[in-house]
Amino acid sequence: MALIRLLPIEPRFEFMARRKLFMIFSIVLVAASIALFFGRGLNFGVDFRGGILIEVRTEGPADLSDLRGRLGGLGLGEVTLQTFGEPDDVLINIERQEGDEAAQAAAITAVKEALGAQVADYRRTEFVGPKVGGELKQAGLLATVLSLLGIAFYIWFRFEWQFSLAALIALAHDVVTTIGFYALTQVEFNLATLAAVLTIAGYSINDTVVLFDRVRETLRKYKKRTMHDVLDMAINRTLTRTMLTSLTTLLALIALFVFGGQVIRGFTMGLIWGVVIGTYSSIGLAVPLLSRFQLRPQALAVEEEGA
Repeated sequence: MALIRLLPIEPRFEFMARRKLFMIFSIVLVAASIALFFGRGLNFGVDFRGGILIEVRTEGPADLSDLRGRLGGLGLGEVTLQTFGEPDDVLINIERQEGDEAAQAAAITAVKEALGAQVADYRRTEFVGPKVGGELKQAGLLATVLSLLGIAFYIWFRFEWQFSLAALIALAHDVVTTIGFYALTQVEFNLATLAAVLTIAGYSINDTVVLFDRVRETLRKYKKRTMHDVLDMAINRTLTRTMLTSLTTLLALIALFVFGGQVIRGFTMGLIWGVVIGTYSSIGLAVPLLSRFQLRPQALAVEEEGA
């Protein structure tokens, strides 16, 4: 038991005394994420920007330099290759060609002729048009917004509007900074990474709900304690549980990142970031924001008179 006791049995950290520092850090992080999104942009995958995706298995380990040389002279525009899974598995992304489906089919035929006998098997060939990509972008944005609003409504129903507003701000913080993370790293942003963003929101709200439940319980039990004391007490009493849950989740995600292969690497990278930022936002943002709202106006008035 001593090996996993990372924190004291009853930690007494003064989180509320550092709430302004947390707020400044979050504001800087969100501002940087927004700047990265509009300045550098996301590296959209074929799912969103449209194009041709070909998955092949080569004869023996893939020689990416040779394959790039063969495809580079075809005049197909931007062509990217990457290995994933086994050394002989290659994913080829080709930008959408001008023209209709016949132009895309001609590009696929040209690629197959250029690769020749080096390819043992064409495992997958997909084409996503610009209209479909645009619709997927809109649907992804709508899914993200609706999920955040649905979570906020649930918190409002279960607790009070103050908790709902604090949770919504913390969730928006997590989503925006995750988008900034993808813009910074330029990891391909596709449907899988969008799923990672939504998963992060669900993980973060789970931590936040546990903390809010303890805040509500502590508010009812210690009616004469100051709001800052109550919030510190609630965080500290759930801190060991929160940290151990996050660490065990991170261990599983790191294993997936290392051994899961290239296909899910972008997904797991986002989740690793999300677990870290979601844990931070629950402790350093969501709960401290409650101190800005009048959760107990009568109790606060009594405390101010006795001060």
